[in-house]
Amino acid sequence: MDTTAAAVPPERLEAGDVVLRRWRMDDAPLLLRAIADNLDHLRPYMPWAGQPPTTESVDAYLRLHARAFEPRREAGYAIVAPGDDSEIRGGCSLHDQQRPGIVSLGYWVHRDHLRRGHATAAARVLTATAFTLPGIQRVEIHCDETNAASAAVPRRLGFRLDGVVFRAALAPAETGRDMVWVMDRPAWAAEPQPSA
Repeated sequence: MDTTAAAVPPERLEAGDVVLRRWRMDDAPLLLRAIADNLDHLRPYMPWAGQPPTTESVDAYLRLHARAFEPRREAGYAIVAPGDDSEIRGGCSLHDQQRPGIVSLGYWVHRDHLRRGHATAAARVLTATAFTLPGIQRVEIHCDETNAASAAVPRRLGFRLDGVVFRAALAPAETGRDMVWVMDRPAWAAEPQPSA
């Protein structure tokens, strides 16, 4: 693993069978279609999928990531096939948790690309990327305790379950009991990671 500190996350990350690349404003039609095609799949656990996407909502999301990408610890990526940006296979992001040294990682995968390891590959490369940023000591993944598919990702990567926190349920399938999975920098450095 490269431990050289980076000021901002890279624009593009190779992640095995997929590529993570920074969201672009011209992704709007592709993202609009991907979300619309996946509403039933995403709605149970993604509060932002409670309503059908609009051109305005997608543009606002992409503008947010365009602004947030430059600061040190916010980065949103499209998950795409290597050599083919025309199909959005999902999305993933790092989020500053407003707590020193901690970022969280989120992901979603298009229903046509489930069970291919895309979320695990994205989370692996984003975790490694987070630890190249100055000052980052911990990466967290939060998911509702009933979201078995999402919880499988941090388990595969060696994250440990730090606890369950209670919060208001924001999506239909949520219980309001969030599992908090954590990976600390020393544990990641010691964890053997398969190559992408």
